[in-house]
Amino acid sequence: MTSAPPATENETAGRPVAPGGWLGWVTSTDHKRIGLLTVGTSLVLLVLVGILALIMRAQLAQPEQELVGVDTYNQLFTMHGSGMIYMVLTPFAIGLGVYLVPLQIGAPAIAMPRITLFGYWLYVVGAVVMLSGFATSNGAHSSGWFSYPPLADSVYTPGVGSDLWIVGVGLATTGTIVMGWSVLWTVLRKRARGMTMLRLPVFSWSMIVTCLMVIGAFPALLAALALLAAGRVDPSIFQSNVWNIGYQHLFWFYGHPVVYVMFFPYLAAVAEVLAVFSGRRFFGYKGTVVSLLVFAALSMSVWGHHMFATGQATNDYYSLTSIALLVPAGVEYFAMLGTIVGGRIRFSTPMMFALAFVPQFLIGGLTGIMVGTPVIDYHVTDSYFIVAHLHYVLFAGSGFGLFAAVYFWFPKVTGVMLGDRGGRLHFWLLVIGTNLTFLPMFALGYLGMPRRVATYADFEGFGVMNLLSSIGAAFLAAGMMVFIVNVLWTLRRRYLGRADPAPDDPWGGHSLEWATASPPPRFNFSTEYPLPPVTSFAPLLDLRQRLGREVPDPAPGGKS
Repeated sequence: MTSAPPATENETAGRPVAPGGWLGWVTSTDHKRIGLLTVGTSLVLLVLVGILALIMRAQLAQPEQELVGVDTYNQLFTMHGSGMIYMVLTPFAIGLGVYLVPLQIGAPAIAMPRITLFGYWLYVVGAVVMLSGFATSNGAHSSGWFSYPPLADSVYTPGVGSDLWIVGVGLATTGTIVMGWSVLWTVLRKRARGMTMLRLPVFSWSMIVTCLMVIGAFPALLAALALLAAGRVDPSIFQSNVWNIGYQHLFWFYGHPVVYVMFFPYLAAVAEVLAVFSGRRFFGYKGTVVSLLVFAALSMSVWGHHMFATGQATNDYYSLTSIALLVPAGVEYFAMLGTIVGGRIRFSTPMMFALAFVPQFLIGGLTGIMVGTPVIDYHVTDSYFIVAHLHYVLFAGSGFGLFAAVYFWFPKVTGVMLGDRGGRLHFWLLVIGTNLTFLPMFALGYLGMPRRVATYADFEGFGVMNLLSSIGAAFLAAGMMVFIVNVLWTLRRRYLGRADPAPDDPWGGHSLEWATASPPPRFNFSTEYPLPPVTSFAPLLDLRQRLGREVPDPAPGGKS
């Protein structure tokens, strides 16, 4: 169903005036503000849970170190993993959709804006509740982000911190489901005239499949949390292995799709960046759309490969479905390569992050197929090989896609460019840090270092590889400091009126968000910024080609 034309200033003059200042932000039903609140909250939490990882890497830099105790270390890795998945990468992906999808489909607003705002606040309260476990007498939850029973019951993991973790994860997950519904309903009901489903940008398609997985798989996590909460009240529940294995089935029915929830939007952001900075229409658009849908469907059928070592999963079936993921993944990978090959590549900061994403994504994907093979998984399960694989997917992959998105859409959101020199320094520090941190972990896992250990003996021979990983983590910390300074410096200059305004479309974008002002007006489009005709998934590229216009050179960023 299509939407009405965008509201003009005269048409909205009689509406109630929204409050200003901070109150206007926290109560706003403008999808752009809700999206920015979600993304901004996620970035703040990224820094906090990243600090937990730095403490762990400092502990493991040398054998037999005791910078923190074993119980504290268990809390650190639990809250780091929980934070990154429940509080950072998943909400950031949904927040990006809340901001961009209405703009990309030519809608004046998001569907169910009050419900969307409610979802954001559920997420915030959940994050606060989860982290508040550190303030309790026994500390925060310490049984891992998956919290298998009976380890996570009240006998083996006592304390209020674990109860707060269950409540916090439940609230944050419910908020994510609510926001996912809003984004999906917006695409289905509020598209502009001419915006058929096969004219949606790749990013909007990625949000459709992401929201379908959120709606289909995330309730399983709520059911698993309810089972865990019942087991903490009555630990005898988990004396039966039926409930222990049943919890794992429920959890991993959520736990594998959530990996793609934390991946597809960043993959699509990279696709948008590659197309724009190659000066070409995205290659293999229809094949990519189909592959996203197939990938999402298969993601709901592979959860058992996380349970090979339990002996309670059908190995042949789950191995087959896991390996089948190679097909849609290959389609997406070659679509990205096909977009780059033969293009007029402009090496801007977002393009550099997007290009680095491609080989790093490949490492994460191929090692995922390896651990989907039972004979390999038996050897490396619960080792540092799994840690390396997961971080190549979610940091070397999704993390670089996240930063490509930030640098790409920052001028659209703020009206100014992020500092180019700071962005390039940030990029190189992250490339070095990412691969120096996580590549040695593959070797550590293969040689037998188990994950989730607070220290290791000198004679085990893990010291050199762990030292390299810890040095890499220092590069990551330096890169994040550069990013934080760059963002704060640019925003301060904008606030003081010292930053040069960026053009509305500094990159030569392809999709509709670049047809309006930067930042966009309240209802996205207006008489001054009307919607162009939608003739394909790249309407602005179509318009430039019809008018014979050249793609603009990237606007210069600041010198920070």
